[in-house]
Amino acid sequence: MENKNSRFTITNTNGEELECDVLFTFDDEKLKKSYIVFTDNTKDENGNIKVYANYYDPTGKDLSLGKIESDEEWENIQSILASLNEKIEGKDA
Repeated sequence: MENKNSRFTITNTNGEELECDVLFTFDDEKLKKSYIVFTDNTKDENGNIKVYANYYDPTGKDLSLGKIESDEEWENIQSILASLNEKIEGKDA
């Protein structure tokens, strides 16, 4: 897992450009995909920062973000996020 410490701009489904911060990237050897986890720093109705994930081409040849559709991919990403959240909460205690 790698923290890219970078920003990028995406266009959402409403045609609006959003500045996003990369939280981390990781490769899944089993699925042979690279993933990016990022935020636009907006909050949901509970006050939590919204986090998004997509797969991407780490070579940079294709700059589009791929939609995650399988349950296996989402479960893997949610597991990593939960683990990171536990680590962060442990540091804050």
